[in-house]
Formats: sequence, C-alpha cells, structure tokens
Amino acid sequence: MVLATLSQSALGQEAARYDAVHSGTPWFDQRGLPVSAHGAGIIRVGDTFYLFGEAHRDMTNAFAGFNCYSSTDLVNWRFESVALPMQPSGALGPETVGERPKVMRSPTTGEYVMFMHADAIDYRGQFVGYATAKDVTGPYTYQGPLLFDGAPIRKWDMGTFQDHDGAGYVLLHGGDIYRLADDYRSVREQVNVAMAHGFESPAMFRKGDTYYFLGSNLTGWERNDNYYFTARDLAGPWTRQGFVAPEGTLTWNSQVTFVLPIAGERETTFMFMGDRWSYPRQASAATYVWQPLIMENDRIAMPAFREAWRIDTANGVVMPGPEIGETITHDDPRVRFAGAWRQADADLPAHRVTDDRTASFSLTFTGTQASLYSVARPDGGYARVSLRDDQGDEVLSATIDMYSKYPVSSARFVTPLLPRGTYTISASVVGDGWYWVNKRGERSGSQGHAITFDRLDVRQ
Repeated sequence: MVLATLSQSALGQEAARYDAVHSGTPWFDQRGLPVSAHGAGIIRVGDTFYLFGEAHRDMTNAFAGFNCYSSTDLVNWRFESVALPMQPSGALGPETVGERPKVMRSPTTGEYVMFMHADAIDYRGQFVGYATAKDVTGPYTYQGPLLFDGAPIRKWDMGTFQDHDGAGYVLLHGGDIYRLADDYRSVREQVNVAMAHGFESPAMFRKGDTYYFLGSNLTGWERNDNYYFTARDLAGPWTRQGFVAPEGTLTWNSQVTFVLPIAGERETTFMFMGDRWSYPRQASAATYVWQPLIMENDRIAMPAFREAWRIDTANGVVMPGPEIGETITHDDPRVRFAGAWRQADADLPAHRVTDDRTASFSLTFTGTQASLYSVARPDGGYARVSLRDDQGDEVLSATIDMYSKYPVSSARFVTPLLPRGTYTISASVVGDGWYWVNKRGERSGSQGHAITFDRLDVRQ
C-alpha cells in the first residue's frame, strides 16, 4: 500500500500547507499524511470547523475508525483524533462496515452525538447507530443502534440535519426523515416517508423558508448525476427540481455527503461536499470534491467545476483561486517520457497516454506550487506520483486515480505550498484501476490501468 506522504523537511509542521480548496486531489494534514475523512460531515464550533469522516485502508472496506480534523479556514486541516476507533467486537468491530459519520450537538444537553451507518461486511446487516462525547473531538462512546418505536432503523446511507430551532433529524436513503428526541439519543417521530427509489447519500440544508434535499442515484460507488428536491416543510410535499451539476458530468465525478452553510458577516455560502470514491485504494487514492453552490430563487447549481477557490470564512464570501505563472504542456520537450507512450485518439482531449506497466514521465520545474493535470478516461488507472527537491530527496509521494466514465482533464495532484526552488515531479504506472463489484456480482469501474499526462501548472 502506498499512501500519500510529505516530508516534514519540506514544510514546517504548523505552516499553512494550502491557500485554496483543490477538489479531486490528495490533501495533507499537519503531520504530512493524507486527510482521511470520507462520507464526511462538518460541525462548526465558534470559529473552528470540525470534519468527521471515514478512515480507510487499501484493499478492504472494513471499518477502520472515524477520524476528526479541525480547521479555521476550510483549507488546512489538523488531525485531532480517531474520534471513534474500531470496537473490540460486535457492531463496528473487526470486519464490519462503518460509514458516513455525522456529528451534531444537542441544544438541550450540550452533548455531541455522532450518527453513522453500521453494517456487516457484506452490506446485509445495516442499521443507524450512534455514539456520544462531552467534547467535540471525542473520544466518542459507541451506544448502539438508534431506536424508533423500540427497534433499530435498518437502512444504510444516512445523513443528518439540524434546523434553525435546534431540532435534529436523521435522513435515510429514499427520503425518510426522522426527528430526534431533544437529547438526540432516540427518535421522536418519522416526519417524511421515502419518496424516491435509491436516493442514496442524503444531505440537506435550509435557506430561508426552503429546504433542499440532495441525494444520488443507486450505482454503488460509481459516480452519477446527483439530484435534489425542495419543500417548504420537512413533511413535504417535496418537488424534484433536477440535477445538482450539469447532466453527464456525474456531479463532477463525485457523490454528495454533506452541504455546509458557511455563515459570514456579509453572506452565507453553501458548500457542496462530495466524495470521489476509488475502491480498492480508498485510503491512498480517494479524494474530495468541495464546490460552492450557486443559489438562484429555489434552485441550486454547480454549473462549472472550480479547480481552485478560496472562502473568506469570516464574511462567507467566495474568492477565486491563485494565479498560475507557467503552464508546461504534454508536448513540451522538458517532459521526459519513458516506456511506450502514445498521442491520445483524435476524439479525446489532447494528451499523452500509456498502459505500459513499465512506463513513467518526469519533468523539472522551478516555483512554489505545482498542479498536475491528467485526462481521466474510462480505461484510466492508478499512478504513483513523486516529488523530489534539487538534491534528489523525495519530499512528497501519492497514489492518484486517473479513471472517469467520460474523458475529462482536471488537476489530479496539487503540491502543498513549497519553499521556492527547483523540483522534479514524476509519475509511473501502478498497473491496476478503480473497480467495484455489487451484491449481484456485477463489476463497474475502469476498463484498464492507463495513466496520462496533459499539463503541469506552476506557481512562481
């Protein structure tokens, strides 16, 4: 297993590692390790955001704990704790499944309550569980199933929503909505009954008098066009409005997990949080797609994919990403290709591609940050990326995923901010690609293991 790593000689431990949100690329925490928090949710306490999500290991989907990170800018994340580790036995024990942790604070008790999807390793023993803690970072104590009328709620993908009045809700796939008791430890009533087939990974937010209910189609971990409903009351009626992102983009190759309101003194930005799953290398290659939603009347949209953007958390205002100083394209002589590479087919975006298991590329640049663009393809696979300084020492490495159901060029790897200098970036073929096999034995995912090179953007 190759996890992304960052040499602490390259960056100070508490230095700012990024100055923008970069979607679809590995992120590094203050330890130089990848942020591992999928199926995530965020809770804001004062001026600090706490991110809770699934820890992962490669080559297995067994529960490995729920991680907690903190940030004041939504860009640089500090690892706080394994908020809820794997349990010694039973539900959330060895060889079980734990997914989509969400934390809310009960306004009546002040206790932090974490909700999650707990399941058997074959996804045939699902229920909603919960854990509690006195402090937001934990440790959380697993309490067992969340009960409604004395019985567990046996559905899988779940989310949470806290309304303006402090009432807490659990959301289930299909559109079920359950209101929690005031202490958030049980269910008071079912508010809404499922109104859509599938509708996985439910997420909800409220703006003014309108509730927005987002979810995805039922395609396992394969990406699809996520859609949403609106209503003036949580009990409905709910009106299906359409897709969150342009049809065919597969929600910019992601699946919704949460929508975070970033309330500032000037305005409130609603941030879509999505996962770009990458089984079986969920630990080393799965990434995140975070994008500001465009709000117009009762409609939401992500009409264009923002490669990099900034958010002023004090004012709630979205700002553009950093300017690029130089672009090195695939036909630049500074790019050195080893092994069998070819020019892409004419009907695809221009780039170089290889499925030679011995192939690699490298190039040397001078600057403070670099963004590696590849064309993700239906036959795309994993690449191992390495960054070395002018002394030849490796300061950064990662596994990145170049798969997409449709060909698209985007940043797949962005270095943290680096001391200005000369660096060499290289990538080599790992030899396998993203896939998933569902309960019926049907396989989806990449048709191969190809890697590509499109361009490298360099900041001076």
